[in-house]
Amino acid sequence: MKIALVTDSTANFSAAEIEKYNINVIPIPIYIDGKEYLEGVDITSEELFETQRNGAGFPTTSQPKMGDLITAFDRLKSEGYEAIIYLCLSSGISGSYNTLMGIAQSNPDYHLFPFDSQITIRLQGYQVLAAAKMIEKGSYTPEEIIAKLTEIRSTIDERFIVDDLNNLSRGGRLSNASAFIGSLLNIKPLLTFNDEAKIVAYDKVRSMKRAVKKIEQESLEAIKALDIPEDKLRILIIQSNDAAQAQEVTDFFKAEVPKAVFETDEFSPVIAAYLGEKSIGITWMIDVEQMEF
Repeated sequence: MKIALVTDSTANFSAAEIEKYNINVIPIPIYIDGKEYLEGVDITSEELFETQRNGAGFPTTSQPKMGDLITAFDRLKSEGYEAIIYLCLSSGISGSYNTLMGIAQSNPDYHLFPFDSQITIRLQGYQVLAAAKMIEKGSYTPEEIIAKLTEIRSTIDERFIVDDLNNLSRGGRLSNASAFIGSLLNIKPLLTFNDEAKIVAYDKVRSMKRAVKKIEQESLEAIKALDIPEDKLRILIIQSNDAAQAQEVTDFFKAEVPKAVFETDEFSPVIAAYLGEKSIGITWMIDVEQMEF
């Protein structure tokens, strides 16, 4: 079966990866003062932050446009693809998954299989890469790929901190923001995704330095408790215009979990729009690159 693979731009792929793995990427729009920018096409995270430093209005985002989705699916169908697997960012922070389910139900001829990554950034991207490897092998049905992705998704976990909650709360991406905003000076909320794939604050610590130390220890305990061999684990440190902090966190984990595979990355522009500058994330999952399919 000829299966097409689609994802959105928050998966943070390079042009070389897109070509190598035959991934169709749908850009997510960002709006700043009424002007539209497409993630991965004409704005970077640094450029987004620069607009904010220069006094631009609060950035907003939306789902990929329905017309763009239909155009992409029509093209793939015309190219002979018999099924389409679409891995989207978390349904807890975007309506994309529900939109895709609606398209799948109303257009059965697409044979569209939406999959909720329940996350974003490179953790979403590695789920896409796993799907690409299974498609390349040629022996998996779409249903079998979805089942395997569900297993891979279950290995993902994360802790992260934002320097300022204003972006998350104004953008409506933090479900319990009211309990954490304006309570104490210099409070840094500790964040994660809950069982509904929504961002929630679960604790608060005074000062960024203490907050980072706390999520380092919490993440280390969670990683040590995993039923995954250390050398089969990928630890990703994600940062938002604070590479020095990300390197310090990476160095901590390299000393504590030396056999793991490490990676540092930036939050994509869409995610950076809601997290703001100086955000840091500690994330981990099974290392897809080492898996045999």
